[in-house]
Formats: sequence, structure tokens, C-alpha cells
Amino acid sequence: MKRIDMSAILSLCVLMIFIVAGCAEVQKPSLDAEAHNNQGVTHGKKGLFDKAIYEFNKAIEINPRHAKAYCNRGLAHHNKGQYDRAISDYTKAIELNPKYAMAYKNRGYAYSNKGQYEEAISDYTKAIEIKPRHANAYNDRGFIYYIKGQHDQAISDFTKAIEINPRHALAYDNRIVAYIEKKEYEKAWDDVNKAQDLGLQMHPEILKALREASGRER
Repeated sequence: MKRIDMSAILSLCVLMIFIVAGCAEVQKPSLDAEAHNNQGVTHGKKGLFDKAIYEFNKAIEINPRHAKAYCNRGLAHHNKGQYDRAISDYTKAIELNPKYAMAYKNRGYAYSNKGQYEEAISDYTKAIEIKPRHANAYNDRGFIYYIKGQHDQAISDFTKAIEINPRHALAYDNRIVAYIEKKEYEKAWDDVNKAQDLGLQMHPEILKALREASGRER
């Protein structure tokens, strides 16, 4: 069966980080630096990544140890497809705060976009070690295992993401895809039913692929 390309679906995740809250971190930098950082997050939410980068640059000029601004600037570069710059900023954020789970998670995703899957898995694993209930890190690591054809490990990670966040629609989508690859169609349909019972919207292309693979509508 033709492998389902999930990259377009997963690519929504990074932009959503900006929409939610930027790179959250407990930190008290100078007020001026924080004001620039917050303005950068506001621009990022609007998709104005060049303006966001300008504000994060100002925050870093004022406070060169502002780990959150480095991580947020990394997100802006990431959303522009500038993965090497993003990795550099995430790495700096980690140097400043070695317990920065979100920076590890985001760097893992940047590595995955570059096809550096072992580095991605290592960073997702580190994020999980720091923050054991990091549902998105489990989901994203599962996606890398899926790409590598390690479907059982992928399913294990998607399952953990769902246990942590039962409304994690993307983890359901991903687990369904992994079940399709293993031809475990009953489990895939069970996931569809569970997700829909929770009011979650399944990706239509995944539902189409499941119908075609299983030869049934439900």
C-alpha cells in the first residue's frame, strides 16, 4: 500500500505553537526585553515572521541571556523554512537553559524537517525526560518512528500522547495511519469512533485512505 504522506498535516504544529503561547518558560528577564519578546510573539501569531524576528533580535540585544527570545526567534525562522537558523537559536536557548523542554522539542522538529531523524528522536526523548507529560513530544517522536517504518514504536508513542491528552486529534490521526500500515483496520476504525465520540475532527484524507484500505465505510 502506498505510504500516506503525513508531513503536510504535521507541519501545522509549529505555527500552532505561536498561536497558543510562543515558547513558554519560567523566566524573569528585563521588562524592556520582555516587551520586545511579547511583541514578537504577537507578530508571530499573525504570521508576520520578519517583524517577529526583529522584535526577538531587540529582546536579545537587551538581554543576551533571554532563552525564551532565542526559542521564539527559532520558531519564526522555522516557520520561514530556515531550519538551520532555527536549530542554532534552539541550541542557544538550550545552552542558556538546559531544562528547556520546548526548545528540545522544537529543535527535534527542525531536525525532522531536515531528514535528520536520529537527532530528532534524541531531542524528542530529551524533551520527554524533562517533561514526562509532554504529549506533543510523544506524538512527534511517534511520527519519526512512523517515517522510519517502526510502526509498533510509533503506535506506542501516539498512544502515550493520547493517554496524556485524550483530545489530541493529531495523535489519533497518526495512530490511525500507523494501524493502516499494519493492516489493523479494526483498531483504526476503533480510533475513528473514539475520536468522533470526543467530537474531534479526523483528517478527511486519512478517513478516505482507511475506507479504501479496509474496503468499508465504517
